[in-house]
Parts: sequence; C-alpha cells; structure tokens
Amino acid sequence: MRLEHVELLHVTLPLVTPFRTSFGTMTSKDTFLLHVVTDEAEGWSEFAADPEPLYCSEFVAGAEIVIRDALLPRITALPEPTTAALAPAMAAVKGHELAKAAVETAMLDAELRGYGMPLATFLGAVRDRVPAGVSVGIKDSLPQLIDDIERYLEEGYLRIKLKIEPGWDVEPVRAVRTRFGDALPLQVDANTAYTLADAAHLRKLDDFGLLLIEEPLAENNLHAHARLQRRLTTPVCLDESLHNAADAASAIAMDACRVVNIKPARVGGYLEARRMHDLATAHGVPVWCGGMLETGIGRAPNLALAALPGFTLPGDTSASRRYFAEDITEPFVLADGHLPVPTGPGIGITPLPDVLARFTTARYALYAASHPR
Repeated sequence: MRLEHVELLHVTLPLVTPFRTSFGTMTSKDTFLLHVVTDEAEGWSEFAADPEPLYCSEFVAGAEIVIRDALLPRITALPEPTTAALAPAMAAVKGHELAKAAVETAMLDAELRGYGMPLATFLGAVRDRVPAGVSVGIKDSLPQLIDDIERYLEEGYLRIKLKIEPGWDVEPVRAVRTRFGDALPLQVDANTAYTLADAAHLRKLDDFGLLLIEEPLAENNLHAHARLQRRLTTPVCLDESLHNAADAASAIAMDACRVVNIKPARVGGYLEARRMHDLATAHGVPVWCGGMLETGIGRAPNLALAALPGFTLPGDTSASRRYFAEDITEPFVLADGHLPVPTGPGIGITPLPDVLARFTTARYALYAASHPR
C-alpha cells in the first residue's frame, strides 16, 4: 500500500440540544476529519476531541500540528505504511493518543477497503447489531431531565447514563429511579468531578442499584479510585484514566475499576482498543464502548468494536438524531433499541459529499506524494 494524499477537513455540526457535563457545555461538534488516499483505496476518520483541552489534554488545533509535523513524516518515511507498521513508527511521539487514533483509523479504513474486508470482521465481531444506550447531560431542572429520559426511552434506548457533578447527583438519580423504577439500566458519569473526600457522599448512590459510576475522581489516580471502590458497592468504571491496555491491566489488578469504558480514540485506535477488550475479557471484567458525540464517521467504527463478545453492556452508540438534525453520513437509525453494525468494507461508510461540503469550514492538504499517479 502506497500513501498518495492526506487532507484534513474541519467540520462544524450544530447539536440538536446543548450537551452539558461537569467540564462544560457543547452546542456544536467542532472537529476535523482525516481523509487519506492510497494507491488501493481511500480512508476516513474523525478526530474525537474538542476545540479546547477540557475533556482531555488534546484539542483540535494541537492535533492538526501533531499529525502534520510529527506523525505523517514518520509514516511517509515507511517503505510500506501498513496499519501494522504505524504504531511502531508513531511510538517516538509521546502521548497524543487521539491524534494517533485519527491517523491509524483512516489508514486502517483504506487498507481494509483495499481488501474488501469490513472492520467488524477484522476486529472479530460476533454480532450484527449492538444495544444502544444514551448519555443525558446535566439539565436545568429535574422535570426537564425526566422529560428527556422519557423521550429517549420511548425511542427505544436500552440504558440511560446521567452526567453528574457536585450538586447534581443524588437527587437526579433518585428522581429517575422514582419515575422509571429499579429495572431501568442506569449509570452515572462524573467526568472526574469529585475527590476522595466525597466518598461518603458518593456512597449514597449505592442505594439506587446503578450499573456503575464512571470516572468519579481525578484521572490517572488509580490508587484513589481503588480506595474509593473499597468504600462503594457500586462498580467503579474508568474512562479518562485508561490510555492503553497496560493501564487497564494495572487498574484491574489494583481493583481500581470493575468495569472498563473503551473509547478507541482515547487509547490510540482500534487495535489497542481490541487489546483492552481482550485483556478485560480474560479477567472477567465487562466493557462497553463510550462515545465522544461522533458524527457517522466516528460512530461506524465504534459500532464494529462494540460488536465484540466482551462488550456486555450497552454503550454510548446512540443514533445520529440523538445529536444531529443532519449527519454527514447516512444516518444511523435506532431499531428495537439497537444499531446495525456496518457491513461494507473498511468502516463501512463515507461522507455524503453535498452534506460534507455544507458543514466543512476549512480544508487543508497535509501530504501529497511527489511521484505521478
């Protein structure tokens, strides 16, 4: 496989409703797509982070520089830039997992398209559809929260995740349990909003039969999460703290988490995500696929990953309409609480040219081979 062209497309899609978490409120998905062309096929990927480094240290403008100036020169220097060769080539660049994931996914998409192989087949998927959960942001009032959840349940979502923060935690959970009952699969996500000093308060959530509490404490502090888990019956799930399979192994060994959220972009791509899945499954730890408010370009490969056997909890693989009135790909539509796993080669989907043109705010060529085609 020979790399011929790489371009970056900045896109901005308005969200159907603002999405508020403990670290801020989003009103649009503002990111970039990476488009690669090889001598065999083309590939697409989506950078998962945001314009500002609030969820994680990576951000849109920084990732563009890293890809252009640090990652692509190492990849284009390879005699054969196969996906298997990418990780060793990019290893000298410290961190920047989300930028690396964007590069790896686009190249993997192109390589698999050249073989005519779906990503789901390559990863080892065992299902042709996956159960869908929905993430519900922090609201202005409990009635608004209840109304939104009622609508999502009517649409067919099989699991509800509540974003929480100090001052918006026990009462929202109690209100949801009172209105919808104990049978509703329910979990909460703190996005690192608490400290170990809040353990007694977080123990109040044990009364509500939650599936898990996600990343309650500062990221990368496995010791604190292990101490918290000893004081809770609710399983702790780690997200931001796990950057690779080695981190997951350490967290599981320390009992810092009893559930793992695998976000492929956060761990450097789908190859490392599969290693995390295999590791957790070998230790009997359930995993699920988190979301980053992806467009269809990011959602398609997440569905392929979520079809692996160890993904036993519904993920944040919501339908396109959950976030966007119009997606840049053919929309993913919920049916009986599930979304279909793409069956086409590669990630199984490409942008709709006219829609992509409307949402594209800038377009840059990052690399062009000097040899004639």
